[in-house]
Amino acid sequence: MLNKIIIMGRLGRDPEVRYTQGGTPVASFSLAVDRDFKEKANGERATDWIEVVAWSARAKFVQQYFRKGQLAVVEGRLQIRDWTDRDGGKRRSAEVVADNIYFAGAKSATPSEGNADEASLPQEVENSLEPLEDDGKLPF
Repeated sequence: MLNKIIIMGRLGRDPEVRYTQGGTPVASFSLAVDRDFKEKANGERATDWIEVVAWSARAKFVQQYFRKGQLAVVEGRLQIRDWTDRDGGKRRSAEVVADNIYFAGAKSATPSEGNADEASLPQEVENSLEPLEDDGKLPF
């Protein structure tokens, strides 16, 4: 079976990190992902808010380098969870469990613009933030 999802969007909030009873970090955040089409009624693009969960080292990475408003690419799998709310009602929620999280978009001049503080990034991460050059030619 195949369960693979790749999404790109902006973080809707700073990642929230919690720890399991065993001490494993778990980061949760939402990505605002615009749809590819505009609504006929108002001519605007609808936005889907997709919940993302990252575990262990990925959770710490997200906590350290990502902030609200930053553009990110998440690769992972879709997970559906059934749970019971405080009133005893049965609930169901969907979330993406992140296997990989990547920086997207251009570098920011200041951290206040929503991107990670470049001075604190490791060199390999810093290099990955370079903008791609587009020569306008199709790759095929």
